[in-house]
Amino acid sequence: MTDRSEKSDHAVEVRLENVSKRFGDLVAVDDVSLTVRPGSFCSLLGPSGCGKSTTLRIISGFEEPESGRVLIDSQDVTGVEARRRPTAMVFQNYALFPHMTVGENVAYGLKVRKHSKSEIDGIVADSLRRVDLSGFRNTQVTSLSGGQQQRTALARAIAIEPKVILFDEPLSNLDVALRQQTRKELKQLQNRLGLTSIYVTHDQEEALALSDTIAVMRSGKIVQVGSPQELYFNPNTAFVASFLGSSNIVTDPSEMDRFSITTPSAGNALSIRPEHIEVSEGGSFTGEIVGRLFLGMWTELTIRTQGIDLTARIRGPVAEGSEVRFNVVQSLSVLNDVD
Repeated sequence: MTDRSEKSDHAVEVRLENVSKRFGDLVAVDDVSLTVRPGSFCSLLGPSGCGKSTTLRIISGFEEPESGRVLIDSQDVTGVEARRRPTAMVFQNYALFPHMTVGENVAYGLKVRKHSKSEIDGIVADSLRRVDLSGFRNTQVTSLSGGQQQRTALARAIAIEPKVILFDEPLSNLDVALRQQTRKELKQLQNRLGLTSIYVTHDQEEALALSDTIAVMRSGKIVQVGSPQELYFNPNTAFVASFLGSSNIVTDPSEMDRFSITTPSAGNALSIRPEHIEVSEGGSFTGEIVGRLFLGMWTELTIRTQGIDLTARIRGPVAEGSEVRFNVVQSLSVLNDVD
């Protein structure tokens, strides 16, 4: 039996080179190139139908690209069937066998790979320990909570000792509170194991919280890649600014000059994050509050100023219908999207 130390010493790079995939007339993945660093957590983020799940399935071998290459640990695996790739997938619905116990589900892939019974017993015990499910080996999966089912699926994935673990929106079926808790557990586990991880989601908060790197996708293409901080504070396009956190996009040249700290170049748009609008008596701009939403930590205001509406997030109460003064404490110039 191989050494199954807590943290992998064999984290590998995943690289996509000019990968494309069509389904009839639909271009699902369009000339995608991406490098995922060894041991890092990379999220493919975008709206439904943008090609992120198809890209993940191409990496796993469940779909074959029409052009381009997939390299794992510098080895070209394009054309290699899924079961022979050093990857494991955690699916959206977990794909657990409902008639089996937790231990039997985790053991399934090991039996397919012809491990001995003693090896299987040891690996299953170790995999369940790593996801904090040691006491659930003989429990039917149908009696587990959503978070426990997610961890069982993860234990089954790591049991076969993949070099890369792939996640296809694995938290989308959980309620909000459990999703947040499981998200923390998933990040902690990935840090402990050190496996290269690629994660598909349409949830921008999830991507920001989990990722070392985010690749934002739109219409089959990757439109920007960077750290969560880079993408949030320096988006390249209005699409990225709006999708990765809400943003006020200002395109009118006179309004851009009015709000911008520096004058934007022609053809650009201005992105102003709601939290970068500061309401204060000494503010440089005036506006009327035409909408208000109490969100707990934040109060979200809609401020109408010279014919445009800006969303602001502030702390503390403000009366609706009142005139306010405000400043833009930080602004970003972003390129307009190209249709």
